[in-house]
Amino acid sequence: MAKVGVIGAGFVGATAAYAMMLNGTCSEIVLIDRDEARAKAEAADIAHGAPLAKGVRAYAGDYPDLKDAALVVIAAGSNQKPGESRLNLLARNAAILASIVPEIVKVAPDAVVLLVSNPVDIMTSIARALHPTPSLVMGSGTILDSARFRQLIGERAGVNARYVHSYVMGEHGDSSVMCWSSALIAGMPVATFMRERKIPWDDKIMDAIAYDVRNAALSIIAGKHATYYGIGIAVNSLADAIINDRHAVYTASGSCAFDDVCLSLPRLIGRKGILETLMPPLNKDESVALSHSAQVLYDAQEGVLKDGKLVCL
Repeated sequence: MAKVGVIGAGFVGATAAYAMMLNGTCSEIVLIDRDEARAKAEAADIAHGAPLAKGVRAYAGDYPDLKDAALVVIAAGSNQKPGESRLNLLARNAAILASIVPEIVKVAPDAVVLLVSNPVDIMTSIARALHPTPSLVMGSGTILDSARFRQLIGERAGVNARYVHSYVMGEHGDSSVMCWSSALIAGMPVATFMRERKIPWDDKIMDAIAYDVRNAALSIIAGKHATYYGIGIAVNSLADAIINDRHAVYTASGSCAFDDVCLSLPRLIGRKGILETLMPPLNKDESVALSHSAQVLYDAQEGVLKDGKLVCL
C-alpha cells in the first residue's frame, strides 16, 4: 500500500484523510499544517478510529515525512467566505501555494500532486508552473460538481445517482458547463428517459439544476460556514484511482488547449495522475460555453501567469 501526504489539516484536508482511512485507500497518511497542534489533534482523532476501520496509520509530520509518498494532497489555503467567489481567493492563496510546492518537490519529486485549494483551476496552473514535472500535477476540479449534477438529475428521475452518467466541465465555479448533450440514464439521453416516464422536464428545470450545481457550495457555506464532506469523499475517489491505478474517469482539472489554463474535462486517472483526456462530443452551446469558461480562467489568472511562468510571486 502507499503513503499519502495531506498538506492543510483544516476541514477539507482532515475530512479527506478521514475518508481515506475509512476506505483503506492507503496504508499511511501524514498530515502537515503550519498549525502543528491542529495537525496533531486531527491525526490523533483519525488514528484512534483506525483499529475499528482499516488500520491505516495516521500521524502529523512535516515535509521530510513526505518521502516516498505516492500522492500529496494540497488542501491548504484561506477559507472561502460567505458570498465570495472562488476566483476572489486567488491573491490570498497563490502565495501560500508558492511556498508549498518546492518543499514537496525536494522530498517527493515523483508523487502525484492533487490540488484541492480554491480557486482550484488557477491553483493547479500555478502548481504546474512551480513543479519540474507538470504532468504530475492535477486538481480536483469539477469532480464534486459532476457528482452534484448526477445527484440532482437522479433525484428528479427517481434513479440512484450512481447510475446517472453526466459531466460538468470547465471551471470549478460560476462558468462551469453542464454537459446535457452527453448526460445518460440507462443509455438513454436524460430528456428521453424523462419523457418516456412522463416526468416533467424542460429548459426551466434544466436551468434550475444548473443553478443549484453552481451555487451548492455557497448555499452550504451560508448554512454551516464550510464544505468538506463531499469534497473529502471526492478526494478519496481520486486517491483510490491514483494509488491503485484504476484507470477511472473523473472530471479533474488539468491542462487544455487554451494558453496556460487548467480546467476540468473527463480524464483517465491512474498511477501517474492524468493519463489521458477523454473528450465527449459537445453541442454548439456547450462548446461555446467551454471556450468562455477557459477565457474566464485565463483573464482571472492574467496577472499571475504568463507563458507558463509565475509573474507576481
